[in-house]
Amino acid sequence: MRKFLLSGCALALLWSCETKKDYKQQADTFLQAYSVKYQKLYTASSEAEWASNTRIVASDSANAVATRRANEAFAAFTGSKENIEQLQDLLQHKEELETIQVKQLETALRAAANNPQTVADVVKSRIKAETEQSEKLYGFDYKLNGKSVTTNQIDEILRTETDPAKRLAAWQASKEVGTVLKPGLVNLRNLRNKTVQALGYDDYFSYQAQDYGMKREAMMALMRQINQELKPLYRELHTYARYELAKKYGVKEVPDMLPAHWLPNRWGQDWSAMVEVKGSNLDAALKPKGAEWQVKQAERFYQSLGFPALPASFYTKSSLYPVPAGANYKKNNHASAWHMDLENDVRSLMSVEPNSEWYETTHHELGHIYYYLTYTNPNVPILLRSGANRAYHEAMGSLMGLAAMQQPFLANLQLVDAQAKADQVQNLLKEALNYVVFVPFASGVMSEFEHDLYAKNLAPADFNKRWWELAQQYQGIVPPNERSDKYADATTKTHINDDPAQYYDYALSFVILFQLHDHIATKILKQDPHATNYYGNKEVGKFLTSIMYPGASADWRQVLKEKTGEDLSARAMIAYFQPLMDYLKTQNKGRKYTL
Repeated sequence: MRKFLLSGCALALLWSCETKKDYKQQADTFLQAYSVKYQKLYTASSEAEWASNTRIVASDSANAVATRRANEAFAAFTGSKENIEQLQDLLQHKEELETIQVKQLETALRAAANNPQTVADVVKSRIKAETEQSEKLYGFDYKLNGKSVTTNQIDEILRTETDPAKRLAAWQASKEVGTVLKPGLVNLRNLRNKTVQALGYDDYFSYQAQDYGMKREAMMALMRQINQELKPLYRELHTYARYELAKKYGVKEVPDMLPAHWLPNRWGQDWSAMVEVKGSNLDAALKPKGAEWQVKQAERFYQSLGFPALPASFYTKSSLYPVPAGANYKKNNHASAWHMDLENDVRSLMSVEPNSEWYETTHHELGHIYYYLTYTNPNVPILLRSGANRAYHEAMGSLMGLAAMQQPFLANLQLVDAQAKADQVQNLLKEALNYVVFVPFASGVMSEFEHDLYAKNLAPADFNKRWWELAQQYQGIVPPNERSDKYADATTKTHINDDPAQYYDYALSFVILFQLHDHIATKILKQDPHATNYYGNKEVGKFLTSIMYPGASADWRQVLKEKTGEDLSARAMIAYFQPLMDYLKTQNKGRKYTL
């Protein structure tokens, strides 16, 4: 701890040595020293987190202890009293500073708000609680019929099994971890709120929304607006799914709401496995190619657009495939991309298997990786090496996932028959069951639940009740059996635990991705947005690079307006799925609507 107090004093000395009237010079001196220390501690924290996420051994707490210490050191520096005072003082003179300096200072102050050493004991307790929660989540032993199973195996059952009883058993098995995680979430909610309240934020949800320059009320209003704009299409999809799945499972009376275990995803956030496009059995085409081919092919895609080869260290240091059978450790099973040192050490944590879901995911995760590498340039300061906003990062990944699934692109890779006539409606249906279906979950269920959790201090006894109220309201989904308050089904979603109060990022990213895709298809490729092939087009690569390159040094609203010609809007997404809307209205004629 002493060395970090000394570091704070060293920065204070630098501060005091400057001429106080020259605020630009003072800011520059402070930021240079701060950034060097920040990067060093950020890297140490990333390495510790990486070890904790890639090798989880129940009987060995060494990784957890190392992670906690590294995160405490990072917190002690970013949230030091000296740094907070200097940041606040400099920002009182922002009119005299350069815009890029102000952005860095505000970013540093936001980091301080998550780790203020004015409440050092609270920050330390929060870090300890987060580490313990992650280990409980990723170290959980899922059981099905008395045997241990992975989440990949549970997901495969929900994607393919036609026996409702077997589906129910798998779904229930996926929710057991919630009872273990509930006490930890209650503790984390309290600690996260107390942490940011020390620097004047109302609650942790408000703190996260401020990253967009928005109040939480404005963010929730935007989420509800997006939901409302897409609700007519979602209503058609919901009606279609109820009738089609009832037929599939041999149920004569179509339920008003979708039983959760009927859907091919643990949270009902992606229904695309319901549809297999004729002449396009992607899983069968991918299986013989193996998991490694998928990762390498994703890299080839980006290279074809003009991006460089990945650093060799990406392959030597990443954790890309499932833990070998019989291994004495577990790992985080949620796909993610890591910018380890804010330079060129980039890694991905995945469990890639040769199927269409992982094929899309590899392209998505490499979108994050190439975003990291692109804004790692001399013109973007260390503190601004992130997306224009958090949603941009997800938009870039999801955009490339969408592009990689389009029929001309797949035909180019000989994964589908180039001569076969594509069924555009079925393609659109499969895409909508992914992209459109996801929005009510992300902007509705997840965002509303976390808003209530942090901003309204939702009572623990009401966690499950509120979760399923929201699932019914926004998704039209109900649990297959009674879920008492001993359960905490919300906590089974990874992000509730370790990526909190920002799931609206994903909803916004889908809106942005369709705006970007519409521009690429119509203005650059001059192709039908439903049947594009980005592969090998350097102009597409230049367009994407121009968005990625500035990182967070550019205003996200300005970037969107300059690059697409429009403000944030669901227009492109609605237009993309209009042919499907017409089709579904015909299919659902005479059926009962319940949303």
